[in-house]
Amino acid sequence: MYELTVRDHVMIAHSLPDEFFGPAAGLHGATFVVEVTWSRPDLDEHGVVIDIGAASARLKEILADLDYRNLDEHPAFTGRFSTTEVVAGHIGDRLRASMDLTGFAALSVRLREHPDAWATYRVEL
Repeated sequence: MYELTVRDHVMIAHSLPDEFFGPAAGLHGATFVVEVTWSRPDLDEHGVVIDIGAASARLKEILADLDYRNLDEHPAFTGRFSTTEVVAGHIGDRLRASMDLTGFAALSVRLREHPDAWATYRVEL
């Protein structure tokens, strides 16, 4: 299996209004480091998993809708907590909907909210 990963970041504000989340229940900011990995069993006719420039540009397009936004006011998160896991899933679903993933085996989105804590959304294709 071959994999290619690109990385970017996004700065957001949000709250997680439930006592379960402790101090994160109040409005706060976060800078997520976003890593997206495309996996495929064989390289394409150009000898790559996916073009790095195209992968980076697509991720940047998806993140532009979240960057410097308060996710409490973003329609994609209405009625649900914008946890790291949920945001990773949102990014992954947006990538899946915006790309032809023929030939790929999996897509994985890792959101690092802290050097020692992250969440991953992986979908087998």
